[in-house]
Amino acid sequence: MRKLKSLVCCLFLAVLLSVCQTSVAAEAQGKEVDIMFLHDVHSHFDTFATVQDGESVMAGGLSRIKTLIDEKKEENPDTLVLDGGDFSMGTLVQSIFREEASELRMLGLLECEVTTLGNHEFDYRSAGLAEMLSNASGMDDVMPQMVLCNVDWDSMEAEGLTEEQAMLKDAFESYGVKDYTMITKGDVNIAVIGVFGVDALDCAPMCVLTMEDPVEAVKETVEEIQKNENADMIVCVSHSGTWEDEEKSEDEILAKEVPELDLIVSGHTHTTLDEPIVHGDTYIVSCGEYGENLGSLSMTQKADGRWSMESYELIPITEEVEQDEATQERIDFFMEIVDDVYLEQFGYERTQVLATNDVEFCTVSDLSGKHEEGNLGSIIADAYVYAVENAEDYNGIPVDFAVAPAGTIRETYAKGDITVENVYNSFSLGIGPDEIPGYPLVSLYLTGAELKILAEIDASVSDLMTSARLYTSGLQFEFNPNRMILNRVTDCYLVGENGERIEIEDDKLYRGVTDLYSCQMLGSVTDMSFGLLSLQPKDENGNVHEDLENGIVTETGSEIKAWAAIAEYMDSFEDTDGDGVSNVPASYGENQGRKVVDDSKNLLELVKNPNKYAAMIIAVVLVLIILVVLIIVLIVKLVKRIRRKSDRKKAQV
Repeated sequence: MRKLKSLVCCLFLAVLLSVCQTSVAAEAQGKEVDIMFLHDVHSHFDTFATVQDGESVMAGGLSRIKTLIDEKKEENPDTLVLDGGDFSMGTLVQSIFREEASELRMLGLLECEVTTLGNHEFDYRSAGLAEMLSNASGMDDVMPQMVLCNVDWDSMEAEGLTEEQAMLKDAFESYGVKDYTMITKGDVNIAVIGVFGVDALDCAPMCVLTMEDPVEAVKETVEEIQKNENADMIVCVSHSGTWEDEEKSEDEILAKEVPELDLIVSGHTHTTLDEPIVHGDTYIVSCGEYGENLGSLSMTQKADGRWSMESYELIPITEEVEQDEATQERIDFFMEIVDDVYLEQFGYERTQVLATNDVEFCTVSDLSGKHEEGNLGSIIADAYVYAVENAEDYNGIPVDFAVAPAGTIRETYAKGDITVENVYNSFSLGIGPDEIPGYPLVSLYLTGAELKILAEIDASVSDLMTSARLYTSGLQFEFNPNRMILNRVTDCYLVGENGERIEIEDDKLYRGVTDLYSCQMLGSVTDMSFGLLSLQPKDENGNVHEDLENGIVTETGSEIKAWAAIAEYMDSFEDTDGDGVSNVPASYGENQGRKVVDDSKNLLELVKNPNKYAAMIIAVVLVLIILVVLIIVLIVKLVKRIRRKSDRKKAQV
């Protein structure tokens, strides 16, 4: 009888447990969440002119994005808005980044609740970021929470914080930067983690912080969340990005290594994902750059507690989307400050027309994506030469070459009027030692041998690091992408003032000009070639620049900013149609032989004229082949010896 009672009790408990589990599962399945997201906005507050699919269009605009967010929140007031970093540095608004914290204030106006830091938030040096965060913390505006889990304060404090590190630590504490934050939307508790990627750190030469491995830091943060929080969903706003090579794609690695993540909003690489990348139960989403699209998705919780994506859309931000008037008023307010505080120093106004353009310029993505001459890079490199040689205090030493890497060019020029704002947007990076926004131009000297290396960097290394695609003025070269790496350049020479060819002498010093950031990044290019391709910027006496800032080009004591050099060059063009405005020369609409691609697969063409790097590679390959052959011979001998011993034993038996 007792056994029967026990059996009945067990059955009752089993049924009760099953009912409870079914109830919990049903409750879980009923949970839904709507999320809208941005990343890599880069200070693009206003609608701007750009080129899409070969057409000049007007795109983006935070006042239009605000309209869409408001419409979504009318449907679901609990919609969560997130940002994946690099919210600053890309337009004239960034010039008031430190004082006004304008980018964070605009994200707050969009009702964005959480953001993270990107590499470009460090462009005004770590002190500039610290100043911005400190100022923001004292303002009354509603601003997004900031999350970042992989800053290694412990190791920095163990070594003793530098002045800038201490400033950042105080600013982080003042603003309230945390590893993660908890957000409740309806009946859903969402943990949002922020992380800074490996490549992002490589692209932040002004960052003084030590970062932990992003994957390990996120793992630890997820464990902390699971231990201390009742989270239904774990989201990561990541400034790491995705790449075509899945093995190097940082956010895909993160998704596979930390499968507890439900969603990764992936910034940094400016990727546009028309469909999410999915690894297990983790979704990776990206909506592109500059606010040209707004990401929107809906997710539903499954019976096992994980989430499925029910809908996903990238909404194009076009002129068809109405502007929210209050948001546009705030944008206009910030732009008035820009005119009064920043541009007045240069004698410009934001809407001032510098030139009329009828040329179809390539896009920024073309510069890094296509391995060929690009007229957008050409006109910028030409501008550097013009600005230096036409400065009031020009020293009379001609500029032999100029270089504009793809990674420094941020926007193209559409057909029509090119304004001061358009020019600034095309090169909107950084700050100089003068603490005025905008990277300055730097004068440097390279030997003729190093000039040839510069061409080889583009021909060989830029396939591994597309931001290192080089666009030149004065220096022209031909390369064959089918030849051995580090031996692809087949012709390299300089062009004189009248277009004549000038042969390069290996031991001679040649004067060049580029921007400060590009000079600082030369070391990373050297690393990408495993130290084989090394450049050392020098002064006019051939001494290596110990401090690149010593090479900054000035005019009447002021730094010549790269963007201002481009503006001056645009304004210098001839007025060919007599309307009082300069016209972009039609010659920029044609290839000028600056970078010639020889795609020949002829065997003689592939092996002729090997340089020292080819010889080194061949020598290394031969040594490896010899080692492999020796190892095989030793293995064969060893196998034969073992067989002989085995045969002897059998014979003895």
